[in-house]
Amino acid sequence: MSYFVAKDSIVRKIWGNGDTILLIFAGASAEFALNKAVDWLYFTGRLPADPLKRLFSTVEYARQIVFSTYDDALAAIDKITAIHQGVEAARGRKIPDWAYRDVLYMLIDYSVRSYELLNQKLSSADKDEVYNVFYRMGTRMMVKDLPETYEAWLLQRHAALQENLQNGALTKDLYKQYRKHLGWFRYLILIQVQSLLVPRKVNELLHLGKNPFALWIPLLYRISRFFRFKTVIKLAILPPAYKQQVMALDA
Repeated sequence: MSYFVAKDSIVRKIWGNGDTILLIFAGASAEFALNKAVDWLYFTGRLPADPLKRLFSTVEYARQIVFSTYDDALAAIDKITAIHQGVEAARGRKIPDWAYRDVLYMLIDYSVRSYELLNQKLSSADKDEVYNVFYRMGTRMMVKDLPETYEAWLLQRHAALQENLQNGALTKDLYKQYRKHLGWFRYLILIQVQSLLVPRKVNELLHLGKNPFALWIPLLYRISRFFRFKTVIKLAILPPAYKQQVMALDA
């Protein structure tokens, strides 16, 4: 049986670990809020109404594609494309090409950053594999002007971070929604994780800074993994509505 992502791929290892996925979620939640096209996510009203659900669904779609057969993965990608086309039709405008690329680039970048924060540095070959998977996903979605290599992508990623982000009114509103839906304690953890994870430009725009306490998070995670406390930690930091979903993310 043919799969969209090979069974021995580093991408399956990254996206088969619930803790790594939570970090991808944390990084994407920061950058979603800053993206100049965030108004598209507000158009349907679903993002401000339940930002965790909306962002989690984006991550979950990507995870399904990673573990699907080739044909099922293409069907899932086509469904995502159709959803976006429906939103475009309802608004009477097209989502900018750069906005499609930016979302794809978040998944690429935070896949690498999240794995490296919790585990170890990825090799050049592993990074190429991560990029190749999402490049094929983007190509199927007909996303334009995607670089052909990881090295070329790094340059475009840097340029996009400088050009396509801003801390505006919707950014502030979205962070208010994060705090409302997470509660102050979980929200504090989110901010600390984001400060460790996101690119410098994102950190600067959100004024996350560097908290010395946050530097202990990766170490505490490794200790908890050694003593098999991961489940306890997940249950402590996740809203009750998402516990079952996230606990099921470990492949």
